[in-house]
Parts: sequence; structure tokens; C-alpha cells
Amino acid sequence: MADKNEILAGLAEIVAEETGLDTAEVELEKSFTDDLDIDSLSMMTIVTLAEEKFEVRIPDEKVKDLTTVGDAVDFIAAAQG
Repeated sequence: MADKNEILAGLAEIVAEETGLDTAEVELEKSFTDDLDIDSLSMMTIVTLAEEKFEVRIPDEKVKDLTTVGDAVDFIAAAQG
């Protein structure tokens, strides 16, 4: 089980791979769509990669609730618990 800092770092790597953004830009308070300019197709790829990396399941209906990086980190941390 990863702590929230490890989840953030792992998520930042996934976002960087998918979008070309610098991992330093992926911060807890950043919005996936507004701040990081991630479209729905890229978001689904990020979710799939995060599920594999962190061994969690993120239901499709929950993805829309993950508006910020912090939301995703919190969800993954809770799903691992």
C-alpha cells in the first residue's frame, strides 16, 4: 500500500507519460481539465494506467468525480485501504 506522496509521484509519472507535462506540474490542487488540459480520452488512459500501477479499481461513474489530482490521490489511497 502506497502513501499519498507515493501515489502522487506515481500519478505524476503516468500523467507525464500520457501528456508530456513535467511531473512537477502535477500537484494536488491542480484540476485535470482546467489546469493540466487533460481531455476525456487521455483521462481514461490515465485512469487505466493508475488502476494497473496501484492495483485498484476506479469505476467509470467515479471518474467524473476525480476533478483534481488530489481527488484521484485520495480515491486511490482509500481504495487501497
